[in-house]
Amino acid sequence: MTAGAQISAVDLVQGQFDAYNAQDLDAHCAFFADDVVVADLNGEVTLRGIEAYRAKYVQVFGDFPQNRAELVNRIVVGNTVVDHERVSRTPGGETFQVIAIYTIAGGKIARVDFRK
Repeated sequence: MTAGAQISAVDLVQGQFDAYNAQDLDAHCAFFADDVVVADLNGEVTLRGIEAYRAKYVQVFGDFPQNRAELVNRIVVGNTVVDHERVSRTPGGETFQVIAIYTIAGGKIARVDFRK
């Protein structure tokens, strides 16, 4: 799946999720707006803009080449998608849980709020 203006909110989030698990940086970033904002839930903005986002995931994919996320649950309401994910950095390694709240605008993911 590729990013585009006609893709539903859930399809956008699933597409970036699949590209994340494949560690396909270009495909993953294609789902995000140029001015994407990433923040801690109810807290500080941690990234602004696609270049900062791309740099972060170059690091994540480089540091954790076997990183995988498993979707535990997904809720979709309008232009907002909430994912509950279980993440493992190495096969058989420790896992941690994340809630990611994706806000869609203009056919792209415009904002992600994380709770770890």
